[in-house]
Amino acid sequence: MANSTLDDSPVDATTWRDKKRHLWLLGLIPPTAVFLATGFIALMNWLRDVLDWGWLGTVSPVWWWIGPILIYVLLPILDVFFGPDGQNPPEELMERLEADKYYRYCTYAYIPFQIASLIFAAYLWTAGPGGRFGDLSWLGVEGGSLGVVSKIGLAFSIGAMGGIGINTAHELGHKKVSMERWLSKITLAQTFYGHFFIEHNRGHHVRVATPEDPASSRFGETFWTFLPRSVFGSLRSAWTLEANRMRKIGRPVLHPSNDVLNAWAMSIALWGVLAAVFGWQILPFMVIQAIYGFSLLETVNYLEHYGLRRKQNERGRYERCTPSHSWNSDHICTNIFLYHLQRHSDHHANPTRRYQTLRSFDEAPNLPSGYASMITVAYFPPLWRKVMDKRVLAHYDGDLTRANLQPGKESKLLAKYGQA
Repeated sequence: MANSTLDDSPVDATTWRDKKRHLWLLGLIPPTAVFLATGFIALMNWLRDVLDWGWLGTVSPVWWWIGPILIYVLLPILDVFFGPDGQNPPEELMERLEADKYYRYCTYAYIPFQIASLIFAAYLWTAGPGGRFGDLSWLGVEGGSLGVVSKIGLAFSIGAMGGIGINTAHELGHKKVSMERWLSKITLAQTFYGHFFIEHNRGHHVRVATPEDPASSRFGETFWTFLPRSVFGSLRSAWTLEANRMRKIGRPVLHPSNDVLNAWAMSIALWGVLAAVFGWQILPFMVIQAIYGFSLLETVNYLEHYGLRRKQNERGRYERCTPSHSWNSDHICTNIFLYHLQRHSDHHANPTRRYQTLRSFDEAPNLPSGYASMITVAYFPPLWRKVMDKRVLAHYDGDLTRANLQPGKESKLLAKYGQA
């Protein structure tokens, strides 16, 4: 299922302009979504009082779920509406485009909005009559405090921001600039997933599309089986990688320069300060947002390499990672929100390449829709298998023995497709 939407016609480098240059600022919608939702709620509650339309007050709390609405409804619709991206930058302009600092500032800007939204959410979770910071009567919220369903919705929205923030951290964590690598850890602090910084760069990129990689899903493996395998496998991998590095440089494993430990310390500090200021009552919602946030990342991990496998030579060494070892999608809307993460083959071939220069390849296997749409499909294993299994089979010209099969299911899978 190669990319048939890519425009391969010659491009004049002297006249080429990045049509997405200003669209990258739309990537700031997720970290500001809670502020936008609060504005909508205040407006609807005000209209409820002015027009005496009680139903507006009943409907307005739906906006606290703006994060899941964005991921499961708006982005898939926009992907279908706006369709494929289909354009690569001219090779002659790559160096100049890579050096243009505007693009990196777009990713930096995510972080202050992310932190401000998290602090604002902590206030919303605890605000109420008699509270340290007053109630929510200024928002027109009846009773002055959010109901439990609204608080949970807000936690999921903050988790969506944290999950997309992990992608921002992913972009920054691959760079050689020390400051950007620290910004990556700061972005991961919200979801308590700082070890991703280690495991992804030094674990996943080495073992991608092999049975040994916890973050590469296997043919026949459901998302719900993959999720705990990837979460705990990646945690174990990150700790092992960093412990080995510490031993090699002659330092104790339990040392402040251990990048897993100092990343987790950032989470403890962030969560601790918020709990000290707003109260322990925020902690259940912090846990909800963290779990939802990193589960979004793991859903994307699941669909990026499903069933794909690198060949081994006679010495057991894996072939070099190529564009054929990642599932791509080039839908422009999700491209904007995930900084070209969907051009995943080029990312694996060139991990330090900045997002604005990532290319779509003809020969890379392509998903039928954008990542945002495929996240929902991944939650339903029968639907996922119906959509994806035939694509894996076609990718390997019908030879399923070349795929990364789920251990224990090999015979059943091969028999199902007539290859036992």
